[in-house]
Amino acid sequence: MTQTLHHFIGGERVVADTPVESRNPSDTNEVVARVPNGGEEVVNAAVDAARAAFPAWSQASPEVRFDLLDKVGDTILRRAKELGELLSREEGKTLPEGVGEVGRAGRIFKYFAGEALRRHGQNLDSTRPGVEIQTYREAVGVYGLITPWNFPIAIPAWKSAPALAFGNTVVIKPAGPTPATAAALAEIIYECGAPKGVFNMIFGSGGMGGKLVDHPGVDAISFTGSQLVGRKVGQAAMARQARVQLEMGGKNPLIILDDADLERAVAIALDGSYFATGQRCTASSRLIVTDAIHDRFVAALAEKVAALRVGNALDPNTQIGPAVNQEQMEQSYNYIDIATGDGGRLVTGGGRLKLDTPGWYVQPALIADTHRDQRINTEEVFGPVASTIRVKDYDEALEVANSGEFGLSAGIATTSLKYARHFQRHMRAGMTMVNLATAGVDYHVPFGGSKGSSYGAREQGFAAVEFYTQTKTSYSWS
Repeated sequence: MTQTLHHFIGGERVVADTPVESRNPSDTNEVVARVPNGGEEVVNAAVDAARAAFPAWSQASPEVRFDLLDKVGDTILRRAKELGELLSREEGKTLPEGVGEVGRAGRIFKYFAGEALRRHGQNLDSTRPGVEIQTYREAVGVYGLITPWNFPIAIPAWKSAPALAFGNTVVIKPAGPTPATAAALAEIIYECGAPKGVFNMIFGSGGMGGKLVDHPGVDAISFTGSQLVGRKVGQAAMARQARVQLEMGGKNPLIILDDADLERAVAIALDGSYFATGQRCTASSRLIVTDAIHDRFVAALAEKVAALRVGNALDPNTQIGPAVNQEQMEQSYNYIDIATGDGGRLVTGGGRLKLDTPGWYVQPALIADTHRDQRINTEEVFGPVASTIRVKDYDEALEVANSGEFGLSAGIATTSLKYARHFQRHMRAGMTMVNLATAGVDYHVPFGGSKGSSYGAREQGFAAVEFYTQTKTSYSWS
């Protein structure tokens, strides 16, 4: 069934022209949703609604905010199967992955419901007799949220839930390929009783995001997307002194040492590199393997990759769903050609797939014999493609892992406590994993990277309070 979507502004569904279609990547004959476009007038209306709602919402009892977010979380969890199916139809994740992401979004809202009650401050002694000092955290204002398509409900949740929990109001612009999933979240927030203007969602082209970033009524911007766009967002926000938080991807290394448990190393490489069709900013795209285990590891991983079942996201036998759209599909195949053209050896996969229904399918690929500086190892592919780099020992592996401009997530497979601890301390990444896939993080702890992967305060968990509130220091004399 094809949905017709609307903007959500000031508590109302705003009718607009619907020239843009969202298609099912597993069957491109199916139109999932018809999506409204918009321009400056839509952005202005949404920001005006959010500004009008801010005074009352920021001063509301924390219990009011707890009740709303807790109800939203419960509703999402109750509808996990239905929403997960919609997500899989629209984004291409397998059904278990889609349902799992929806569950994560529900848990995020319930977590931040609790955080709404836990805003804290300090009582401090002054250097002056008779003077008392208190600090407390207060809401900032209107938050503009720009979210990607690869986690179309989880990322909107982890940006909007803390914004709302701490008394801010929201204007969110979701990515073009997955509007129906984002709209389902907006519907639930409205259904659960959000006051008019507290949460607003607008649809449209990338230019809409630029207008949101530039709007003087928006106090802070949180963006997840590409490094190129993120830099432009950051420059525009800082030019008018708006708060800004950027998450801009990764080229994440997984080191496999000689002493690694081979079966475990293959399992975490398979998970981190290929599941969710490799469309995760934390995916393991660089597999850095020491000499003694390299050939055995490549052979064992290639066998597992070749056996992966690619197909319709809703088919229970599917392990790897399609790319989200034709652009992402072609990007994966282009990088395979680039890697082999630079001397890489295509060990398995990488062929064009013809399945029963027309879709944007990519055959998972493993490429060996690559060099650290080749494009396949420096640029984000965002598809089910992994490359291996042979190194002589741990020291060289760490040096290679630390090269490049990204620093989001990094992992190591080893049975050595010495190397594991050294890696945790000396790997220049925001998150490190020991004998775990680089993709897959908990919702109640900080998320973010170093170098070119992230800018600004961390997302998620207890760290979110730093970006979504500001500290006020109050002096009083008695």
